[in-house]
Amino acid sequence: MILPRDASTTGSNNLLKLILGSASPRRLELLAQIGVIPDEICPPDIDETPHANEVPRHYCTRISQAKVVAVPSADDDLVLCGDTTVSLGRRILGKPETPEQAAEFLQALSGRRHRVITAIALRKGDKIWQRDVVSAVRFKRLSQSEIDAYLNTGDWQGKAGGYAIQGPASAFIPWISGSFSAIVGLPLAETAALLQSAGYPILKADK
Repeated sequence: MILPRDASTTGSNNLLKLILGSASPRRLELLAQIGVIPDEICPPDIDETPHANEVPRHYCTRISQAKVVAVPSADDDLVLCGDTTVSLGRRILGKPETPEQAAEFLQALSGRRHRVITAIALRKGDKIWQRDVVSAVRFKRLSQSEIDAYLNTGDWQGKAGGYAIQGPASAFIPWISGSFSAIVGLPLAETAALLQSAGYPILKADK
């Protein structure tokens, strides 16, 4: 279902209408940092099950493109979608369904580096622009009491890999390499570049 935003705060002053194909409040907040407020929010309903032997980067790109195609839009609308995947080697760590699975993910990440891949796709009609950003994150070695305390916060729910870098799990992360905003869920520099390529103005100066 398409959810229109308040007309007084939308990006309707732009010639292009922007639809965000995500229900993530984090992506909405990140877009606001570069002065972008979608005109509508329309999260697509797609099957996000990885294919057999699918590598994480390919999976993330495929899902972002599947999302952007699934969002209904007019030919002159812009649709922006993204997907964030946590990978440990070739293993895809999706969104845990239970506290036990979240604990398993955190134990696997403990004391190790892993990759966070965020792919974005922007569509206008039949044309799709796509980028992906790969960042590295290192977790400190976690004790069982730290894992249990984190699980009790509930912050693991709905998070790829069972954590969010901007939440309580930030206490577990002494080092990253790459894009912080991409790890959160939307690489801002790359997103701004795609929007500008499609003719959507970023950080417009007042006349």
